[in-house]
Amino acid sequence: MARRERWVMLATLALLQTVTIATGVYAVSNDFSLAALTREPSHPAEPTASPSASLFTAGPVLAQLSSEDGPLPTKGTLTQQLTGALGDHALGEHVGAVVLDAATGERIFAANADSGVTPASTTKLVTTTAALSSLGPDARFSTRVVRGKVRNSIVLVGGGDPTLAGPAAKNGAYYPRNASLATLAQRTAASLKARGLTKVTLSYDASLYSGSPIGPGWKPGYIPDGNVAPVYALAIDEGRANPAQSRPRVSNPPAYAAASFAKLLAKYGIAVSRTINAGKAGAGAEQLGVVDSAPLYALVEHALTFSDNDLSEALARHVAIKEGLPASFQGGAQAVTQVLKRLGLAKGVLVNDGSGLSPRNRISADSLARVIALASSSAHPELHAVASGMPVAGFSGTLGNGRRFIEKDAKPQVGLVRAKTGTLNNVNTLAGMATTKDGRLVTFAFMADKVPLNAEPVLDRLAAIVARS
Repeated sequence: MARRERWVMLATLALLQTVTIATGVYAVSNDFSLAALTREPSHPAEPTASPSASLFTAGPVLAQLSSEDGPLPTKGTLTQQLTGALGDHALGEHVGAVVLDAATGERIFAANADSGVTPASTTKLVTTTAALSSLGPDARFSTRVVRGKVRNSIVLVGGGDPTLAGPAAKNGAYYPRNASLATLAQRTAASLKARGLTKVTLSYDASLYSGSPIGPGWKPGYIPDGNVAPVYALAIDEGRANPAQSRPRVSNPPAYAAASFAKLLAKYGIAVSRTINAGKAGAGAEQLGVVDSAPLYALVEHALTFSDNDLSEALARHVAIKEGLPASFQGGAQAVTQVLKRLGLAKGVLVNDGSGLSPRNRISADSLARVIALASSSAHPELHAVASGMPVAGFSGTLGNGRRFIEKDAKPQVGLVRAKTGTLNNVNTLAGMATTKDGRLVTFAFMADKVPLNAEPVLDRLAAIVARS
C-alpha cells in the first residue's frame, strides 16, 4: 500500500471516529487529567444497526486494515530501533513489549513479552472484547419501572446502565444517545394515569449487582477524586452529582437516582410519598415504563475512546450475568477470563476489575496485542468496536488531549496509530495497531509498571517507530 493511500485510510479512520463516537457523557479516566475533560461537539443520532451490519462490512476501513497486502517490516531494523527506545530510563526496570503481525500472529519483535505487567486502563481492551463476544454488539441495558407488591406502589429497577442521563444532563445532542430518566418518568406517569393513579409510593431495586461496590485494591482517593463512582446497578450520570463535572460522586447512586426520579414524576403529575426505600421488584411484576441504553458497540467505543471507568465496570458485570456468574468484581473477572478462554486469549491475563483501576491486574504485552489482532480480524466482526473504539493518535480521546504524539520523533505519525492508553501511579501502557508504510497491519503493546517518570512520550515514540516501519 502506498504511503498516500495509508494516510487516506487512517485519516478516514480518524474521521469515522470523530463522527461516530463523540459523546455527551463526561468520562472520567485514570488516563485523563481532570482539567482536560471537555464536551465533544454535537453529532448525528446513533445508528440503528450494529457495526457488523453497517460501518464495518459496508465501509472500506477495516477491510483494508485487515488485509495483508504488504510485506512484513524488516525485523533487524525494527528490533534495533525499538531496542534503543526501550532503553530510555523513563520506562524504569520492568517493561514488556511486543509487535505482532495481525494476520498471522507472528512476533515481529518481543522483549519480555510474556511477563505480566500492571496494565492500568489497557485492561479495558479485554473487558470490552469479552463483552462484545458474550453479549453481542447490539445488546442494550434496560432501566424499568414496575408495579410494587402493595397497592399504589412502584419500583424503579436498575438494569446496570451507568450512562442513564439524569434530569440535569443535556442529553440528546451527543453520540451515543443515552437513555433518559426524564423519559422513563414521562412514560411511567402516562402508564399510571391510564390506570387512574396519581399518587404512589416509590422504592428502588439495585439488586442486579452483588458484592462490594469498591474494586479490589482501589485507592481510597479514586471516588473522592472523581475517577469512578461506587459500582451499582442503578445510577444516573455515572454517579456524578453534577453531570458536567467529574466530582463529587454521590455516595449512594441508587438512592440518588430514585430521589431524582421522584421529582421527575411530580413534574409529570404523579405525587410520590416522601419516604423512598430500597426494595425488591416482584417476579413478573407489571411493567409501567422502560428505557434502553445505546447499543453495546457504541458503549464499547465510548468506553475505549474516553477510558470510561464506570462503564467498563458495568460491562464486566454484564458479562458475568450473561455467563451465569455473580455480578460482582470477582464474578466479572471470572466471566471475562472465561470468555477470553473461549476466544483463545486467556493466556497471560489476570484481572480483578473491568476498568484497570486495580493495581492487582496483570496482563502480558503479548496478550494485549493478540486481543487487538483478533478484534481487527474479518473473522470476528462482532469485535470490531474494539478496533474502532481505540483513540487515534493526535485526534481523539486519550490520544487527542494535546499532550500525546507531540514530540518531534512521534508527531509525524499522528493519525497513523490507533491505541488504548493506560495510566496509574508509576504505570504507563499503550497497546494498539498501525499499518506499516508498506501496508501491513501490525498490533503492538508497550507496558511499564515501575516508571520513575512520565513515560508517555517514550511509549508514543515506540508506537511511532512501528507505524513508520
